[in-house]
Amino acid sequence: MPHLHIQTFKKPQFPCEHDGVRFDLIATNTEHHDEHLIATTVDAKQFFLLVKEGEKGTLLKSDKITRPSANHLVHQALLSYAKVSGCEVTASNVPEHGKSMHLNSDSAIKDIEMFSSDFPRDREVHIEVGFGSGRHLLHQAKANPEILFIGIEIYKPSIEQVLKQINIQEIENLYLLDYDARLFMEFVPSNIVGRIYVHFPVPWDKKPHRRVIGEAFVNESIRVLKKGGRLELRTDSENYFQYAFKTFTSLNKLTLEILKNREIAISSKYEDRWKLMEKNIYDVTMTCDEESPEIDLQGDLSFTPKSADFKKVKALNGKTERFEGGFIHFERLYSIKDDHLMYRLSMGSFDRPEHLYVVIEAQQTSYFPSAPIHSRTNLMAHDHLRKLLYG
Repeated sequence: MPHLHIQTFKKPQFPCEHDGVRFDLIATNTEHHDEHLIATTVDAKQFFLLVKEGEKGTLLKSDKITRPSANHLVHQALLSYAKVSGCEVTASNVPEHGKSMHLNSDSAIKDIEMFSSDFPRDREVHIEVGFGSGRHLLHQAKANPEILFIGIEIYKPSIEQVLKQINIQEIENLYLLDYDARLFMEFVPSNIVGRIYVHFPVPWDKKPHRRVIGEAFVNESIRVLKKGGRLELRTDSENYFQYAFKTFTSLNKLTLEILKNREIAISSKYEDRWKLMEKNIYDVTMTCDEESPEIDLQGDLSFTPKSADFKKVKALNGKTERFEGGFIHFERLYSIKDDHLMYRLSMGSFDRPEHLYVVIEAQQTSYFPSAPIHSRTNLMAHDHLRKLLYG
């Protein structure tokens, strides 16, 4: 992760701006005063820089929850903050040169809000979950220009690697998204997806609840797939294969095809290595046999302007509130001003929660940098959050 080590942490006068980067405010952890979050805007992308002060210096990097997919935005923010604040940099892994010429356009990287508010419906959609190096995703997009491909990945270097290839090869039918695929599936419109590819997912043998394939994901896949559409799992893990097979066969109505050591048109470097090691490769393909009703999500994720009881708000720090189907955990409380607080939250379902920030001022409350996606679970969690904050 890009970061700077600085001798002594210094604060400029907020808000301030340097070299196209704006720093709006600083929030300090109420229990650990050596931790700060700096609200940052670069190219209309909002995120936090994280400051961790120590006896031998200070670490400055991007906050994990709000970190943008394009690394060059973080690089620019870190260098700009050091300059505008007058901090002395003692060590850095941030390149001083500008972004790669092949990253001049990052239009292929889409925000989750675009999909949740206006999902593309003008053509068939194919989705790849965890595209890694992107070999398969890029090959499919080039071979099928009439189809819109959506690649979902949370590993930032993989996103930049594929973004470069999109720009170099001038591919126009491929969007990239940094998000949890299990949450993403909840608001994809019904009956529009032709293929869902899950190739070599992390096995998570010790934490099976983190696996992509699960009953909820498979049910959502059936809903979003058009009749005849397919979910294709490809794995080298015997444990994952057995787990996935059990998950698929527990459902009432679907068509399954099981293949072993099948050759496909394009393979990853890891698959090539596994074949040399004579590891078995399993394919489990589920075909959707029926059409599904459209989803109907009622409600919104806004807060009504209202006076906050800050004593009550502060008392929530560290607490977990449970409701049917989910929870809200108040992880950390930050102070911006006396009447301006912020919580880092985990909320939603237990096996696939959202991680986000909520800013609470005297007369208004808002999410930072934006509201969570408009999904069933988030609507329920938001309703409980409003009651906890305002009664």
